[in-house]
Amino acid sequence: MKKPRLLALGMALALTLSIAGCTKTPTPSPSASANPAPTGSVSPSPTPTPTPTPSATPDDTADRPAVNLAVLKGNTGMSAVKLLADNEAGTTVNDYAVTLASDPTEVNSKLINGDIDIAALPTNVAATLFNKTEGGVQIIALCGLGVLYMLENGDTVHSFADLAGKTIYAPANAQGANPEYVLNYLLEQNGLTPGADVTIEWKDSDELSALLASGDVDLAMMPVPAATAVTIKNPDVRFALDFTAEWKAVNSDSQLTMSCLVVRTEFAREHSQVVDDFLTEYAASIDYVKNNVDAAAELVAQYGITPSAAVAKAAIPQINLVYISGADIRDTINGYFDVLWQANPKSIGGFVPDDSFYYIP
Repeated sequence: MKKPRLLALGMALALTLSIAGCTKTPTPSPSASANPAPTGSVSPSPTPTPTPTPSATPDDTADRPAVNLAVLKGNTGMSAVKLLADNEAGTTVNDYAVTLASDPTEVNSKLINGDIDIAALPTNVAATLFNKTEGGVQIIALCGLGVLYMLENGDTVHSFADLAGKTIYAPANAQGANPEYVLNYLLEQNGLTPGADVTIEWKDSDELSALLASGDVDLAMMPVPAATAVTIKNPDVRFALDFTAEWKAVNSDSQLTMSCLVVRTEFAREHSQVVDDFLTEYAASIDYVKNNVDAAAELVAQYGITPSAAVAKAAIPQINLVYISGADIRDTINGYFDVLWQANPKSIGGFVPDDSFYYIP
């Protein structure tokens, strides 16, 4: 059986983000506190004039403040595409030097040592970095809720209760990571015991994608956009359960919140206006992506965040984009962190972050 190359690439990108919290964060470099002076100030004209005139004033065309920004491919980075396009056009308040990465491990060490100032990351990775660096990073906004779904090749599952007695297939690289903990939590909250009432089989991600698309597997937990690519390949496969909605049904005090924006704490302290301007520009990018799906999908593909515009167009409504900042972050996400901590403290770096984790403009 041929494996669709598009599906394999989409699965690889999305599943990387889903299990990112199990990646060890490098030890902070002692040089991480060394920061350049704030950028973006108005520079005086370098050309003196021998005869003073009223026009001999500082240059009023100052450079935009510089920000080193990291964005992940896959669902985490989709919300950034309008910001990336505006930055390329030179119309953003800040001047972003953008790093596009396939995995959070490519970002973590650079964020710690100061090579990156702001990054879009999975929320559990943000918590892990905060704990590993003893407060060296802060979460400045939530940009996406859950991206996990139960896919069915059929029409028998409409609630978690309907999973009783069934076999669920899931990507092997999600085992022992956040997707497994979320799945187990939702099963248990609906009165089902994993391994007893429900059987979970772990398959190689590429193999699972191909089996589901070909109709050889009936039920599978998958993240978007990999799940989206499967449904495009096989229209008989449907989104049976949205884990974000199912979470809210059993835990009304929090939300399944899987994508966020983080900043180096020192950078935020020294450049608070730059951070606030970034948040304004990122919020506008999220709004654009949500409300201009066709155009945003083209940008997503243009920047290589998903393999194609078709997958991006179908996936954008399914990645649950939000913009939550300030004091609302903690109330939204703390319940999710509690569940991960109870499942495996290492998934969030050992501890539920304290209030200093949350950036308040």
